Amino acid sequence: MSLARSRIATFERPSLLQRIAPMLDFDGPLLVAVLLLAGAGLVTMYSAGYDHGTRFVDHARNMLLAGGVMFVVAQLPPQQLQRLAVPLYVLGVSLLVAVAVFGVTKKGATRWLHVGVVDIQPSEMLKIATPLMLAWWFQRREGQLRAPDFAVAFVLLALPVGLVVKQPDLGTAILVLSAGLYVMFFAGLSWRLIVPVVAVGAAGIVALVIYGGDACQPGVKWPGLHDYQKHRVCTLLDPTTDPLGKGFHIIQGMIAIGSGGTTGKGFMNGTQTHLEFIPERTTDFIFAAFSEEFGLIGCIGLLLGFTFLIFRGLMISAEAPTLFSRLLGGAITLGFFTYAMVNMGMVSGILPVVGVPLPFISYGGTAMVTLGLGLGILMSISRSRRLMQS
Repeated sequence: MSLARSRIATFERPSLLQRIAPMLDFDGPLLVAVLLLAGAGLVTMYSAGYDHGTRFVDHARNMLLAGGVMFVVAQLPPQQLQRLAVPLYVLGVSLLVAVAVFGVTKKGATRWLHVGVVDIQPSEMLKIATPLMLAWWFQRREGQLRAPDFAVAFVLLALPVGLVVKQPDLGTAILVLSAGLYVMFFAGLSWRLIVPVVAVGAAGIVALVIYGGDACQPGVKWPGLHDYQKHRVCTLLDPTTDPLGKGFHIIQGMIAIGSGGTTGKGFMNGTQTHLEFIPERTTDFIFAAFSEEFGLIGCIGLLLGFTFLIFRGLMISAEAPTLFSRLLGGAITLGFFTYAMVNMGMVSGILPVVGVPLPFISYGGTAMVTLGLGLGILMSISRSRRLMQS
């Protein structure tokens, strides 16, 4: 009898492949988009960074690390992610406070915290922790949302954004702020509150374009902005006023993009890139290097890749089974849009220069891991939907 039971147990025991298969149940279209963009990033980094130390090897390593993070997070159900919202948010804000008190200062900015043998940048954590926290808050208030609930959400958002702005790190602050605002928008923020803010912003841009010459004079102070941030905006209006200084990045980026033409100069043939006219060619301005070598056709292909990624992420979010998943998935997906829009806009001379990388293309370990974390959350949401349907 015991022998028969042993045979039955052996027969019913799932194989190693059967046990692993559920762990590899990723969203196919989303995975294809990620792999295509990652491939474009590796090709671009090899060209732009082959003579830049170990940038290509490090970029590939960062991608593998981000893939590991995505794999691990994808195994967590959204319910588990929801339980992590408050601890991650509290930890992130606490680390930002620690940075403000005894952080490490580099190039005039206090953004890092020395932990053991490495310096970490806690603000990166808030790109995920903030929308996670806000999605948790609105899930708790589902069915009974009122104006005070949005006021509380705004306070939860303003706290990390204010701490990041103080560092100062305007690029990361924009990403954290936009992620939180996306959650509030999807939660049902009234258009009566959105339209006036957009109108004031549009009016401010028009006034800046018209009266920028007077506002950019040396003695004029801009409330709420540091001098270097004012200079970035003024340089955007007319980069030729300081072609070898503040305007150098914008001018060289636009030259590289324009010189690529329709088909580009070809892989490894970018003169602006390899003669080192493009500053930060492997990080913030890598889109200029990509445009020079692959031209308009390559840029259209890259835009289509990001567009497909964003639409697929929004589809996953719209079909999510819970409010928490819908809000979090939508915010993370539009976060990818913000990354790409701000980076391409600043390199093209449409937006001021801020430290925002181009997803999957720019070099940067912390940013890449953050992207992997966001993709893992989308994979988790997609898997939870399929499990409920099966």
